[in-house]
Amino acid sequence: MTTKYLKETPSQTAGPYVHIGTLPAVAGLKVRTQEKLNVTGLKGGETIIIEGTVRDGAGELVRDAVLEIWQADGKGRFDDRGHSGWARAACDFKTGLYRFETVKPGGVPWRDGRLQAPHITVYIFARGMNIHLHTRAYFDDGETNADDPVLKQVPGEGMRQSLIARRDPDAKTTTYRFDIILQGEDETVFFDM
Repeated sequence: MTTKYLKETPSQTAGPYVHIGTLPAVAGLKVRTQEKLNVTGLKGGETIIIEGTVRDGAGELVRDAVLEIWQADGKGRFDDRGHSGWARAACDFKTGLYRFETVKPGGVPWRDGRLQAPHITVYIFARGMNIHLHTRAYFDDGETNADDPVLKQVPGEGMRQSLIARRDPDAKTTTYRFDIILQGEDETVFFDM
């Protein structure tokens, strides 16, 4: 039996209609309007808000981007029954702002047992992208950031800073700002997964 080499199937971008399938209420459809997918539902930790914008290489807002997060709970666990460390949010079509409500995660063990700094995994979907982008949001008040095994692998302080969510000192609820830049000089670090 001979093995034939098949051509790769062409990829498809998320397109301008990603909201219809993933967040129909955001797209203006009157279905699933009761869902609050941007809220993780995690309990037992400090309640926080993560918000920001997504910008393209020209510095323009990507108002139709969709983001998903995955994170541990406040104690650094993923394995609790009913754990819901996942959430999905769309950028607002007018302001470009996305927003997640969750709890501040605890550190989780790395492959070798070292504790990772608290972080949130972020996936970005947008028109013109064949494959979603994957990054992490760490916290600027994270005492263990300097020892994080992933952050240590990112070359240069400027590149590491692109992964840091900054606390808003004026917000009533603990709020961290995490802006994502898709291309260019100040591009956010993305991971090849």
